[in-house]
Amino acid sequence: MPLLPVAEAQARVLALGTPLAIEHVALAEAAHRYAAADIRARRTQPASDLSAMDGYAIRHADLGRPLRLIGESAAGRPFTGAVGAGESVRIFTGATMPAGADCVLVQEEARAEGDIIHLSGEGPAHPGRNVRRRGLDFADGDVLIPAGAAITPARLAVAAIGGHATLPVHARVRVAIAATGDELVPAGQSLDAGQLPESNGVMLAAMLAPLGVDILDLGILPDRADALEAAFRAVDADVLVTTGGASVGDHDLVRPALEAAGATIDFWRIALRPGKPMMAGRLGRAVVMGLPGNPVSAFVTAELFVKPLVRHLAGAADPSPPTLTAKLGEDLPANGERTDYLRAELRDGAAFASTIQDSSMLRTLARSTCLIVRPPHATAARFGDSAEILMIA
Repeated sequence: MPLLPVAEAQARVLALGTPLAIEHVALAEAAHRYAAADIRARRTQPASDLSAMDGYAIRHADLGRPLRLIGESAAGRPFTGAVGAGESVRIFTGATMPAGADCVLVQEEARAEGDIIHLSGEGPAHPGRNVRRRGLDFADGDVLIPAGAAITPARLAVAAIGGHATLPVHARVRVAIAATGDELVPAGQSLDAGQLPESNGVMLAAMLAPLGVDILDLGILPDRADALEAAFRAVDADVLVTTGGASVGDHDLVRPALEAAGATIDFWRIALRPGKPMMAGRLGRAVVMGLPGNPVSAFVTAELFVKPLVRHLAGAADPSPPTLTAKLGEDLPANGERTDYLRAELRDGAAFASTIQDSSMLRTLARSTCLIVRPPHATAARFGDSAEILMIA
């Protein structure tokens, strides 16, 4: 069976699930989730003309003549009267412009003698100077956050000032993570011969944390078909991520255990390096992602498939992994039949691939800030050529 191209595998992973149910949550609970509908302003901001500076609200036509001070306007305490000919109102940044005034004389260009204000500088160049007009930021009914957009801290703020206390979002994605392998022991424990600290679980949980998921840690599962099947049958999650045991060796029991538990496998093996032996399917309501046990391969496949899947289920308009373009800092050889993701560092705008790309080199991954994407059968690249990169730090 031919290896599945990366783009096709990504599309098929997304097709395995649909965005989760919509719920309305308080602003603080909406952070890092995705808007389930257009979030529209329920008010106009600013609601009235405001001063952009500390100074004096005046009529531009009166500029240059002595002006009588008749009151004060501060944020939350507007002046309730009107500015007439030859009059001014002391005003502070963010305060409502009084009726009749059409500009602000900044305090650095004014001189006060009792209640008489004199021009001491050039003054405002035109009516409207130093004034934030009503609706400058947005008007009632404007779209503040489009459906499918990530709810960032800044978008939370604009939703709040736009009049919202709750937001419609998709339910939090529940992700179950299981490491498999008799050789694995919890990190920090003493090791016997042939044993290895388990590292994929904490890595994957940290990769998914910024997406606002709920993590169910299934821990380390042994290489026993009955134990794997029982664990998989008990999963209550939207996504089940396994690491290890996904190849075809005598001890690679994940696929048959999943199938015994009732899973259907959509595809297995991708034209990808590192990460070829990845599989995807469904088990009940959960989308199953079987990642390689090699931590570097698990990391790359999580970036390319698991994170986009989670974003898709969470309602992202574009769940694809974002890529950039950078110049190569060195020559690269021609590529083979698989899409290659080279661990690299971005320095001064140029991408430098690590010298050794062996997938066992986890410290190389830890030092990397991006992955250089090398398409199948790409010809040799030269220093200064443009390359597609995926930022990972």
